[in-house]
Amino acid sequence: MVCAFCAQGIEKRLGKMPATQAVFVDLKKRVVAVEAKPGQKLDNKLITAEITDAGYDVTRLESVSQTVEQIKAETRDKK
Repeated sequence: MVCAFCAQGIEKRLGKMPATQAVFVDLKKRVVAVEAKPGQKLDNKLITAEITDAGYDVTRLESVSQTVEQIKAETRDKK
């Protein structure tokens, strides 16, 4: 991912998944954060498939307790 268009494509694809509440892409860090809707569980295989089908590699998946908004705030604070 190297441009805002790339980020928007990933956000759009992952945002259409039924369990997705929010998506955030940080181009500089090459990180994609996906937050599940309350009571829903995200499918890591489906997330990986969506990203790879869009033409990008997934190098690592990690579950964290932060919301997408918290991750965005941390990114803004570190600038």
